[in-house]
Amino acid sequence: MKKLKSLTIFFPAYNDEKSIPLLVTKAYQIAQHIASSFEVIVVNDGSTDNTHGVLKKLKLTYSDLKVVNHRKNRGYGGALISGFLNSSKEWVFYTDGDGQYDPSEITKLISKVVRHVDVINGYKLERADNFLRKFIGSTYNLILHKLYDLPISDVDCDFRLIKRRFLKKFDFVSTSGMFPLELVLKLHLEGARFTEVGVHHYKRLYGKSKFFSVKHLFKTLIEHIEFYKVYNKMRYENH
Repeated sequence: MKKLKSLTIFFPAYNDEKSIPLLVTKAYQIAQHIASSFEVIVVNDGSTDNTHGVLKKLKLTYSDLKVVNHRKNRGYGGALISGFLNSSKEWVFYTDGDGQYDPSEITKLISKVVRHVDVINGYKLERADNFLRKFIGSTYNLILHKLYDLPISDVDCDFRLIKRRFLKKFDFVSTSGMFPLELVLKLHLEGARFTEVGVHHYKRLYGKSKFFSVKHLFKTLIEHIEFYKVYNKMRYENH
């Protein structure tokens, strides 16, 4: 099995008290086999359930677990930004705290690590959601590929391994579900080299996704409009 010199694994979590213990446990189990040095971080993004208490209990087992607590919910992008800022290793891996991806499949990403690759992105082998969410997700992805020069097929798959040196270069603006698009495009414009590998996507067993609420979709749309202007300016300046 290929082994990295150093690795950060982090999970953004919002009301994920039931799913986060297994994810953290799996992260520790796999990390020792895939990295000479590693850290595990959970960003508790203002959860209103018992996520905070669950993380305190997990620290009794994993004393070096880093917990970043937001007093108020900052949104998905805000949680990811905190995760990046608190990461200290050469490579940074993140996936969601709701359990729809298996962190053990990070081995698939690491198998693609070679000298000329800076970002390894997962793509969903099959989306494990209902018809409406599959339709919205595929339509969203199609529109993004029409609007932007994307280096990956599935920008909505939040299962990513990134060289941290690239992450230190950006000031991110999005705090909604649009953040992954901003992240991928800024990495691409900065010259990061991408590759992809298929990963499994599982049904959400606990809680509800915030992304498909009317309020969240509207906020994401507004951020898209603003970012589209910024992106075109960035692309012009890079040429």
